[in-house]
Amino acid sequence: MKAGAYRRTGPAREVLEIVELDVPNPGPGEVRVRMRRAGVNPTDVKSRAGYRGRPMAFPMQVPGQDGAGVVDAIGEGVERARLGERVWLFHTALGRPLGSAAELAVVPEWQAVPLPNGTSDDQAAGLGIPFMTAHRCLLADGPVDGATILVAGGAGAVGNAAIQLARRAGARVIATASNEAKSELARQAGAELVVDYTAPGAADTIREFAPDGVNRIVEVALGTNLELDLAVAARAAKIVTYSPDPSPVELSLMPLIARDVELMFMLIYSAPEAALREAAECISDALRDDALRPLPTRRFQLDDVVAAHEAVEAGTVGKVVLEID
Repeated sequence: MKAGAYRRTGPAREVLEIVELDVPNPGPGEVRVRMRRAGVNPTDVKSRAGYRGRPMAFPMQVPGQDGAGVVDAIGEGVERARLGERVWLFHTALGRPLGSAAELAVVPEWQAVPLPNGTSDDQAAGLGIPFMTAHRCLLADGPVDGATILVAGGAGAVGNAAIQLARRAGARVIATASNEAKSELARQAGAELVVDYTAPGAADTIREFAPDGVNRIVEVALGTNLELDLAVAARAAKIVTYSPDPSPVELSLMPLIARDVELMFMLIYSAPEAALREAAECISDALRDDALRPLPTRRFQLDDVVAAHEAVEAGTVGKVVLEID
């Protein structure tokens, strides 16, 4: 099979290449998926670039956690009814050398989630890490029905997913964005108020909309946004951050302590299986109800995997996917 792969970390143009690999076979409890699309996430790019100097876990890595395709082989213990099933994947490369940027991928069967009719391959390839991260940030410790949520970066993949899942869960949603095009994506996702976080008076605008403050903040850039977050947080609010913002975080404890604000950190790759299963079920339910709106998609052929990685690094607005079949 054909795949994108790298044998050392570094810039995409220096280390990523198209290779021919042996066809993988599913083991017990696994399925093999003939890939149609593979999502490209920031974590895929960071891992390939050697973020924080982490060594490679395998001599060669096919990147890609997310994707969509059709089950074409099953391992022992898997029901034959799964053959031919359209699925979306997550955590494809977690602890494995072969990710989704390939013609075939093998995963435990529960990580190949049945895809409801009417969901496009492009949308399915953008579900995994962004929507599961959003679900965990929002609902890890209980329902948010009736709460007011602030989502930082409402046009980003996780932020946009968080807006949609929060609205579906019964919350009011405020989002931040840095320009009108991004603001429109946040509004289309369901944000009732979108604020330019760089504008003077951003905190006042949020407070006018939510006089008692916001109950939960889904934060993509804690070091950049902490001052704004604390200015609008309600008593006993929770700030949940999921991304390693390169800006330094300087904490002044009294604003946190005085209002009983809780600062939480979340990494979807270390979430327990039960939480991942719950998130997958919630996302699939929303798909069946036609309640999820995809971001604009920028497609690349598998042979152009380098350009796809560079597009993510350049901050492309919307979802970058590899078109495989």
